[in-house]
Parts: sequence; structure tokens; C-alpha cells
Amino acid sequence: MEAENGNSEGWRRRTGTRRDGGGIGNEAGGPRSRRRLPAQLRAMEGGQAPAAPGSGPARRFPVAAVDEIVRDVVGSALRERRYEAGPCREAAKDIAEAVKARVKALAVPRYKIVVVAHVGQLGGQSLQVGSRCLWDPQSDTFSSYVFKNTSLFAVTTVYAVYFE
Repeated sequence: MEAENGNSEGWRRRTGTRRDGGGIGNEAGGPRSRRRLPAQLRAMEGGQAPAAPGSGPARRFPVAAVDEIVRDVVGSALRERRYEAGPCREAAKDIAEAVKARVKALAVPRYKIVVVAHVGQLGGQSLQVGSRCLWDPQSDTFSSYVFKNTSLFAVTTVYAVYFE
């Protein structure tokens, strides 16, 4: 099928594919595949250049600040509260969201933040919580806080996993 200008190759050129593999955006060696991206596009979150793989974080995660955040949020949410299943379920969600928002406000780049909050009735029972994930002890860390009053307990854990 001939193109409007009489060239049978016209359609292929307009769509960016050519028989010699040099079309627009062609991954097999087209003109754009050899160009480097501008510095603005290479820069990572927080204006930092990407770290070399395996080099670890430029700044350690502030565990002491996170400990204080968790203590403050959990204490203020549950200090005078009595255990009731429905409201405590909502309190656990609210605690997790508030802690995550405040930890993210610390703006530590390249860390994935996971917050888990458990609230239960204090009745002489025990609780065992386990978790598993891929972990690099050089860069990944966590903070955990246990709260008790006369009728309930809470366990809140913040995991900070470095993303390379």
C-alpha cells in the first residue's frame, strides 16, 4: 500500500519504525537509546543522586525520633481509654495512620515505612507477634513500643526498610 506522497515506506517512517532498526524510541539501538537523561531526571527523591547499589543510606534512619513519635501518639490516644472492641479497633487504625504520617514528615529519603498497631483487652493473657521480611541489618531498622493501662494494652511497631 503506497502512502499519500507515493512512498511505500511513508507509513513506517511516520510511526517511528524502520527496517534498519533505527526508528524513534527503538530499544535495539535507535537514536534515543544512546542519550543520557538530564540531571534533573537522574536525581532521586530529596534532590540526591542515586546511591551505588549496596552502598547503603546517606543518612541513618532516626530511631530515637521515631521512638518519641510512637510514645507520644500511642500515649495520647489511649491514656484514659477503657477497652471496648469497636472503638479500640478504630483507635489502632488511627494510631497507625498518625504514626506513619509523622514519621514520613521526618523526610528521610528512600525508606519504606510500615506501621503495625495492635490494641487488645488486658486480661492476664499473653501476646506473641511475629513478622518476616527481607532485611538488611546495615540499613533497615525498626522501633517498637508497648503501652498498658488498667484495661488495655497496645503494641505498635514501625519498620523502616531502605530502598536501594
